[in-house]
Amino acid sequence: MAKVRGSIVVDIEKCKGCEVCMVSCPTGTIAMAGEVNSKGYNYAWPANPDLCIGCANCAMVCPDGVITVYKTKI
Repeated sequence: MAKVRGSIVVDIEKCKGCEVCMVSCPTGTIAMAGEVNSKGYNYAWPANPDLCIGCANCAMVCPDGVITVYKTKI
C-alpha cells in the first residue's frame, strides 16, 4: 500500500484565526502565525509541513473554507 503525504495551502488574507483547524489537526502541522494579515488577524499556517498526512480535517472544519489540502503518494 502506498503511503500518502499531504500539504496544505492557507489563503492567509481570508483566514480569521479561529484556530479550529489547529485543534483538529492530529499531527500538529498547523500553528498560528505571529504576523497578522491585512485585516488584523493572526492566520493559520503549516508550521510543521513534514508532519502533514493529508487527512483534510483542517479543510473540513474551517468555517471560511480557506484551506486547500493536497495529497501525494510516496
